[in-house]
Amino acid sequence: MSLDNTLVVATLLSDLVAGDGHVVVGANSPLPMAGALLARSRGGPGLVSVLGSRKYNPFTEGGRELFDCAAQGRMDAFFLGGGQIDGQANINLVGIGDYPASKLRFPGSFGSAYLYHLVPKVILYRDEHSCRVLVDKVDFVSAPGTAPDGVFSRGGPAALVTRMAHLAFDTERRRFRLISVHPGHSVEEVLDNTGFDLDVDAETPVTRLPTDTERTLLLGTIRDDVAEIYPRFAGTELSAA
Repeated sequence: MSLDNTLVVATLLSDLVAGDGHVVVGANSPLPMAGALLARSRGGPGLVSVLGSRKYNPFTEGGRELFDCAAQGRMDAFFLGGGQIDGQANINLVGIGDYPASKLRFPGSFGSAYLYHLVPKVILYRDEHSCRVLVDKVDFVSAPGTAPDGVFSRGGPAALVTRMAHLAFDTERRRFRLISVHPGHSVEEVLDNTGFDLDVDAETPVTRLPTDTERTLLLGTIRDDVAEIYPRFAGTELSAA
């Protein structure tokens, strides 16, 4: 479903970010990179920065410059994931179980809490869609999905994209809503594999497939650009199969 997810990410960025906007893609994010480049090719964000890329990385000092960029209001969208994500869009990048005696450790929070509330539009992405990942309440809050009343927050979660579906986040209601289900999956399957309650409309559309033009871009120049950093992903996920 990588092509479907890439299209969802591209459409989100085209809708959320103005034509002169700036999208930043962090480390270990091949699909967000492909989606951001597709959005740019469709007239979406004018600037796409990708950590680790020689072609698309304007930063010379990595994370520090990225954080400065966010603090100065020069970043419009970013991507975050988590070992766990709950129904209030809190993410856990620390571990499973009671901290500090976590029975399973994740890579760590890094700048997630900082970026979550400084970047206007954050897209959560996790390929796996299961009750193990999408939980009722995360074991550790690495980054809160919403800020308490009276606490400044410029940004926060806009959507969640998984291998099964696209969900939007309502910041005021602090809930996700099912927007579309990817081909080959059903609303019932999404609900059965989601560990939190979410809003579902009477009619839920199926995520549209890429057009021939979009598919040509994904399997051509965009795949070549992605292959610079993520050759395995480019060769297996962005393929004609």
